[in-house]
Amino acid sequence: MSLDDLTRNSFQSGISPPKWISLCRMFIAKQNAFDSPQATQRALSNSVLVLYRSFPGDPDLQEYLKIALQTGMLSIAVFVTTLLQAARSTELHAPATLDMLCRVALDAHYSSGLPSMSGLSFSDTPMTVSNILQDALALLRVAHELPMSHFHQLTTSASELVILLFNCADMSQVPSSQAIVVLGDTSSLLSQNSISPDVRQVLESFALSLGLLVGDDAKAAPEAHLMHSFQFALGKSDSLGSSSNTDTVSFSLTLSYLVTHRANEFGAGSGTDPGALLVSMFRWTSWAPPVFYTQLLLSAFMCLSESTSVSPSIWRAFIVGRLPSILVCFEKILNSDNATLENWRTAMQVAVTSILRRSELMERCNRLVNQWANSHSTHPEDLTLSRHLSRDFLRQLLASGLLDQTFVLAADPTFSNDTTVYLQSEAQDLGVDLEMHLHSKLSADQDFDDVRLWIERIWNDSSCHKTFAEVAIRRFKTSATSLDTETLSHLCRVFYLCDAALDMISLHSWISDLIFQALLFLQESDCETVGDPQTAVSHLGDVVLFLQSTLARFHLETDIFTSEGRSISSGFLRSTAIVHRLDDLSGEDAIAFHAWYKALFDSSSEGIEDTILRSTQPKTLLRISASLFSHAIRDANIDEDVLTNGISYFTGPLLRWTLVGVVQALTQEIQLKGFLAPKHFSVLQTLLLSSECPRPVHCLCGQGVISLLLDKRMQSALSTVHFDAESMHRVVAHALGIPYTAQSQPPSLGSQIPGQSQPRQAIRDAVAKARASKAPVLDVERCIKTGGCEKFLRTLWTELLTPANLGETDVCTRIATFALTMPRPLSSPPLLVMFLNILLPGLLSTIDGRQAGDQTVAIELLGSIVSSVLTAALHLDLAFSEVSRPVLGEPSIAMARRVATDLRSRAKKQSHGSKMILQRLGSSQSFVANFPVFKADS
Repeated sequence: MSLDDLTRNSFQSGISPPKWISLCRMFIAKQNAFDSPQATQRALSNSVLVLYRSFPGDPDLQEYLKIALQTGMLSIAVFVTTLLQAARSTELHAPATLDMLCRVALDAHYSSGLPSMSGLSFSDTPMTVSNILQDALALLRVAHELPMSHFHQLTTSASELVILLFNCADMSQVPSSQAIVVLGDTSSLLSQNSISPDVRQVLESFALSLGLLVGDDAKAAPEAHLMHSFQFALGKSDSLGSSSNTDTVSFSLTLSYLVTHRANEFGAGSGTDPGALLVSMFRWTSWAPPVFYTQLLLSAFMCLSESTSVSPSIWRAFIVGRLPSILVCFEKILNSDNATLENWRTAMQVAVTSILRRSELMERCNRLVNQWANSHSTHPEDLTLSRHLSRDFLRQLLASGLLDQTFVLAADPTFSNDTTVYLQSEAQDLGVDLEMHLHSKLSADQDFDDVRLWIERIWNDSSCHKTFAEVAIRRFKTSATSLDTETLSHLCRVFYLCDAALDMISLHSWISDLIFQALLFLQESDCETVGDPQTAVSHLGDVVLFLQSTLARFHLETDIFTSEGRSISSGFLRSTAIVHRLDDLSGEDAIAFHAWYKALFDSSSEGIEDTILRSTQPKTLLRISASLFSHAIRDANIDEDVLTNGISYFTGPLLRWTLVGVVQALTQEIQLKGFLAPKHFSVLQTLLLSSECPRPVHCLCGQGVISLLLDKRMQSALSTVHFDAESMHRVVAHALGIPYTAQSQPPSLGSQIPGQSQPRQAIRDAVAKARASKAPVLDVERCIKTGGCEKFLRTLWTELLTPANLGETDVCTRIATFALTMPRPLSSPPLLVMFLNILLPGLLSTIDGRQAGDQTVAIELLGSIVSSVLTAALHLDLAFSEVSRPVLGEPSIAMARRVATDLRSRAKKQSHGSKMILQRLGSSQSFVANFPVFKADS
């Protein structure tokens, strides 16, 4: 247990402030877990502050802080410092919360009787003092940006706190470089008309004295700040700042892309692409190998510890099961071109030692992984679910040759005493190799529940994920090419019912290869010669369900899949919900429609005969199924019994695989009819509540069904038809993994499914996490789908400009560099080309139109982004030199040449922004060495 746990449990249990502070005192005395009294106080303060994210403006939390200050368990100085740091996070940007926290600090100061604010301690270092002042200015800026509230005077309380802090600040020992940065922030805030006269007077006095302290350097403040940020972007070797060897932002964003889009081109499963991507990042950062590996591993475990949109188990599978092989590939690429002679074994030892020392991070990762595993296990009593993450990671690094046994035993002395049962050793005990062991468990003769349990065991043993992926793919291809329908059907059921099976494959290999083989199988299979067409069609249905669920689950939007020189389309799977008019049907579709309509909905029909099954291609049946239902429901000549009997064929194995398009069409028609569709409701309920309804149908149609159920017009419609909305919602929510209880209002789908936020909020969340030293996530693909490329690029710029005004140019540049230069599939638009060709000229014109004092930050950010993305693009071109096309749409040299030409042309027309960017780019030796076109005399 930690102080965070103690405070959270106490608050949620309604424990009074006096009792809580007593428990904290006992915990601290017993645990003795902190290095110093200041560390203890910071932990205590943060344990309360973090709860304000979930309970904004809560008065009980305010009482917790008050009693901590009153009893001396928390000093005013530490509280003010942690408050200002926490206020940087957008999660606390609620007027009620910030006003309440400021009042707590102010009341504690006034009651102390001290003449000056004790938020600045005499023991604070000069750098700490300047950081506190910068945080205070950031709080005041936020206070003026948040909406006004009649109940909370945040601007007043924030102003009061700033005045007290700046009146007692001693900047005499602060280095000139840092003092210039503080002066720049102060001057920037003074340019705002909204600040009160009292604050303006204090800040002007502070700026005047600080300007005298730094002397002539003050005149160069904007230029110095600009150069500092440019140094970051132009190459880490040029940078002398303390942050030059830390960048978990870029790594976190990149790793999140690899995992989230693992089945796409350049994702985790795309062969050597992840290794080449790391090579480009290594060259871009110019870091020493130990620093590079440390930042990479730290970012990976941070992503796991903060996992939201991706489950902790998938992050664990990536870190333990996939990352070591990516690093082997990374080192192989580097060594092949003789680009480096460094000892990467030593670098890995340094990185692993650093990570293992972060006990709190590792414990959180372990806890998350095991909690998830036990909550999702079919057999929670299986003790193999409790695994030690760091030990498994060491084992894989050892097996991959990235570490030697001497180091591993030194890092984990109990490593050799591990009693965990691994599948590799289990196979050895049986006298077979791991491949044969796994192959035997995938047999179609196995009971499906046993196979599901077996997949769970494999998923929990990351050391065998790669082998499982190889075995499963090989068996899938063999059964598809040999038209072994039964085996392929079994594998497809495993894949679409056991998520872990496809997750293992997607992390290690190309999912698109499986899709190609399945599509080819459907194209070449023929039911005319089989002895039992009903069984054959059922097996074919499993292949269809596999294709539909896999394409949707991994967001594979391309319709063309290619392998070994052959291409095949999956387009027919995206149009199954179309209801055709009878006059529009022709050829094979028209013949099949009339034959099936008579077999299903004619009272004199004897059912579905083998001849109709033999003569109808699966693609044809998919195309006409939604039309069959629509026309049957509207046909006045079909009575209820006949309709019910015809529909019953679709609730069994024979035709249930056609239901994705049918259910989607039904939900669309209900909405078009204004919910006045009792027959549609009845049919929809029959299909979805059937025990035979496949899980992919619930998953793929779930969003539409829940949107239907949550529509306000549903309430009036339910009074005219017997419709079990609660059961419908429950079964769909379960398939989607959305919490649902009958006692509460069904949750909104948009609030529960990760990644549904708008692009603006997604960018803000990424910035907030980066500024809070957390692992940011930004799904650019989803943002583009929401509003288009150009809108996303403009939103990205405007949202990054705001934190850049707060001195966060480095963070903003890293986020922009990821968004613009992360390689994406061929079907994705070339964002970097669009940014440089379309957005950049417009931004320069806008900047030049501003007053001189308002141009600095925008020029700083824009120049940093341009230099950073061009450098990153160059290293990507080099790393992916064997790819037949430029990974970013155009070669980096061509993009740089165009940018240089445009900047010079604008500079000749007296564009101040263009002149400044050209000057800074041309003054960097490393940048000019990469792009000679930016030489000052060229």
